[in-house]
Order: sequence, then structure tokens, then C-alpha cells
Amino acid sequence: MNPRLAAARALAAVLSGKASLNSSLPAQLDKVEDRDRGLTQDLAFGTARWQPRLDLLAAQLLQKPFKAADADVQALLLIGLYQLFYTRIPAHAAIGETVGCADKLKKPWAKGLLNAVLRRAQRDGEAMLADMARDPVVRTAHPRWLQKALKAFWPDQWEAICAANNAHPPMILRVNRRHHSRDGYLKLLADAGVQAQACAYSRDGIVLAEPRDVRGLPGFAEGWISVQDEAAQLAADLLDLAPGQRVLDACCAPGGKTCHVLEAEAGLSHVVAIDLEAKRLVRVRENLDRLKLDAELIACDARDTASWWDGKPFQRILLDAPCSATGVIRRHPDIKLTRQAEDIAPLATLQGELLDALWPTLEVGGMLLYATCSSLPTENTEVIGAFLARTPGARELDLATEAGLRQAHGRQLLAQEGGHDGFYYAKLIKIAASRG
Repeated sequence: MNPRLAAARALAAVLSGKASLNSSLPAQLDKVEDRDRGLTQDLAFGTARWQPRLDLLAAQLLQKPFKAADADVQALLLIGLYQLFYTRIPAHAAIGETVGCADKLKKPWAKGLLNAVLRRAQRDGEAMLADMARDPVVRTAHPRWLQKALKAFWPDQWEAICAANNAHPPMILRVNRRHHSRDGYLKLLADAGVQAQACAYSRDGIVLAEPRDVRGLPGFAEGWISVQDEAAQLAADLLDLAPGQRVLDACCAPGGKTCHVLEAEAGLSHVVAIDLEAKRLVRVRENLDRLKLDAELIACDARDTASWWDGKPFQRILLDAPCSATGVIRRHPDIKLTRQAEDIAPLATLQGELLDALWPTLEVGGMLLYATCSSLPTENTEVIGAFLARTPGARELDLATEAGLRQAHGRQLLAQEGGHDGFYYAKLIKIAASRG
């Protein structure tokens, strides 16, 4: 299959609100030649990254918007525009190959339209974008609701956040301290001719100078390393793990933090990792198996403690709560298309419900670490503040890290170009069983 057609079909599902790229793209990648898989991924993810800007340009170029049934043609147009402005593909090839895909969609009527619009974009697009640059959606390539929210919450940092969201993320490794020290593994990389350096905040983190196939790095198959962003790596040490503890990892998929917890403290008595969907736990089990680690995996709604909790209290709980994922847009750029302003309040409600449900499973004297990959205080410090206000037996503890910005509650890490993702942490201690 033509990589542009494959990317357009994956992107059309996102534009129609039916899927994310993580769910729609794999099936399309299976239909292209191996040599075209990288191009297909770049076309899909790159177009999603710049979609807010490209969509406004397309609206200027079109006489009328596409019908809902023609999301595939709309996706083709956006992919054509992405090639013209953000790749080195020659314009004649970008236009010709993209236009030719209309026949495969069984929409030959779109060929003339796509050809005319893309040729005008080739001729006038740069000037049109320059004229539109006053619009912050065009300037930042973020949907208007998100651009406004970031500006309101982070008036001094919002443009840097948007720039980081639009940049390609670095590839960051987590060294399995059961096998090697970070310095020891850095030496292995240097001996293999791989340029890398230690992360600033994670004791196990290494950032590679250039992304590469992790399977070709020393000891991957043997479990010496995993791929995990630096911000997510902070969780294991912030939990203050010790031998004999029972640990709960709530909302655990895909299992990176579960594995890191087990790597960080070999003497834990038991680790329970839960997630809402059984199919998501398959990936968790695969990661555990590669690293030769084990945890009890349970598919359930974490709020329904009667269905999964055995009544034995946990000394540590990691709640990596479902969130808007606005801190990891650079890794999942289709979040710009799939998230809407009206999603945030229900997510904050869910986060509060999870805290309320899990708190009784925590031992008095135990600690709960709350985490999200959101950049929005609505899901972070405001959620924790509300929980503390209604929970007399809870107190906040300081976080032993210099990463991020201190908030009214917890610390907010903002996405950094070349550095960590956007993330949030807050640590709570249970001083009394009664919630009053």
C-alpha cells in the first residue's frame, strides 16, 4: 500500500473521533512495505503534530469544508500539506503521490480538488501562513482551547511548552540497577560507539544523542535497560521503597513504573498492578517477563476495591491517574486532535474518585504517590488540594527532587526540549484511618 494512503486512513479515523493513532496506525503499517513503515509513521505523526496549523491553512485554501464522510480526503490533504512544509520530499512527488491516492479511496472526484489546492499551497502557502501568524493557533500549532489553557496557567512558560510539544522527543533509557549502574552502562554505550549522557534528575536515566532501535543496544534482550522518559522514572525513588513493603501500582499499563519499582527494591514482599482492561495488561506482562520480574496483575476498575482488594493494607501506592496526557503531546501528537476542553473536568472528577477509593487500602503511616502526565493544574494541584481538604487523615509530604516547579500542592514538570516530558507528582502520607 502507498504509505500516504496508509497514513491517511489511520489519520482519518482520528479526525472522525473513532480512534487514536496508537490504535489506528498499526493495522495500516502491516499493509505497507517494510521500507515504507518509517515514512508512513512520519506522515501520520508529523501531520498530527502540525494539524492545528495545517487545518487553518486548508480552510483558507478550500472553498468549503469537507463533509464528515470525506475525512479520508481531508486527511490526504493535510498529509500533502505536511509534506510540502515539513519534509524534504520534492514537491512534485508529494503532490503527485498524494493526489493519486484518491483513486484508492474510490473518490476520483477528489483528484482535481487535491491537485489544485496543493499546487496553490506550494505557490502561496508560505505567504498565507505568514499572514496568519498573529493567530496563536497558527503560531503554536496547538488547538485554541489548549493554547488558551496553557497561557492562562503558565503565562511565563506557555510558549516554551508549545515549542517542546512540537519538538521530536529524545530517546531516554532506564538502566536496570539490578544489573548495572548508570555509569557502568554509559561505558558500555561508549564502547559500542553510542553517544549518550546521564539524565539530570533520574538516577537511572540516560538520554541518547540520537534515537535508535533499542533492540540493537547492549543487553536489551537480557533486561539491562528499558525505554522510559526521565519524568516517569522519578516515581520509583519518590515512593521511598523498602524491603518487606506491599506496593500497589494503580492504572499500571504499560508497566514501565511497575517494572522500575521492582528493579529499585528487590526485597518488596508483594506488588499488585491493576488496570481497567485485560488487554492492556498483556503489555505489562511482556515487560515483566523480559526483565525477569513478577507482579500480581489484576484487570479491574481500581475504584471498585471490593472486587480486587484482599483487605491487606499497602505501605505504598502509586496512582498514575488517567489524565489528558497534555504533558506527552510530543510523543502522542494526536492528543491535539482527540482531546477537547470539555474532557478536563470529568477527568479531574475521576482522579478524585480514584484517590477516595484507594485511600482506605493504604496503611496508616503509608504513602501514596499521585502522578499524571498532564500539564494542567486542574488535574494536578487542584485535585490534590481538594482531596486534602476533604480527607482529615491525609497530609502532604515534600518531594525529594529538584525537577519541575513547586506548586500549592506537589511539583509540576513541564515538557523540556531535549529533556523530560510534562509530568506531575504529589506525595501524601496517611496519619489516621478515619476520614471524618
